[in-house]
Amino acid sequence: MGFFLRLILTGLGWSFGGPLGGIIGYAIGSLFSGGVRVIRSGVTDTFGNTEEKRDFNVTLLVLSAAVMKADGNVKRSELDYVKRFFLQNFGQERAENYIKMLREILQKEYNIYEVSQQVGHYMDYSTRLQLLHYLFGIADSDGVISSEELGVINTISDYMGISNSDFLSVKAMFIKETDSAYKILGIAPSATDDEVKRAYREMAKKNHPDLVSNLGDEVRQAAEKKFQEINAAYETIKKQRGL
Repeated sequence: MGFFLRLILTGLGWSFGGPLGGIIGYAIGSLFSGGVRVIRSGVTDTFGNTEEKRDFNVTLLVLSAAVMKADGNVKRSELDYVKRFFLQNFGQERAENYIKMLREILQKEYNIYEVSQQVGHYMDYSTRLQLLHYLFGIADSDGVISSEELGVINTISDYMGISNSDFLSVKAMFIKETDSAYKILGIAPSATDDEVKRAYREMAKKNHPDLVSNLGDEVRQAAEKKFQEINAAYETIKKQRGL
């Protein structure tokens, strides 16, 4: 019975459809056939109370799995990082359901190119930037971002439709270099003072925490941290230039 339920849910997918919906549907079918308790209104209430939060969360799981498997070794620190996010957002029971879903997804092979393209089609740009920030956080949870993890994140970013300058901006928040402040603002050290100011305004606008506040407190807190990194980069450059 569990096998047929899994096939049905794979066909129905989540709210997405497409390859992403198939992955999530298969994972949900596995969980239900394995005895996950469904509370009040079924799948919706078991995994989240709004469609936007649910979409973000399950997308995070699928992309997280790709990053976690990149170097062939899923680490406890990575699982803890993801669990902490869901625990702070949804409480113990829902967090456990999400982690069980993640374990199912980790066992499944899927086309990361198609999944990332689908995310790029249905998620707004600010949400995609926040997803990218989380993926770097997962890779960095053990203190080292491997070349394999960086390569997978770069691929996901590219197929999600994130610009190279924005990818380098988020990367510079985790991998510090001498010109990290400029990379965070998406400009070169040769930029004029006016270009620095303009770049800061543009970066602050598309990374403002209010743009993802609908995704929950934990997402907003992470967005605020990212926003602080942008402000700190701007202050560093201003201090260097005496602005």
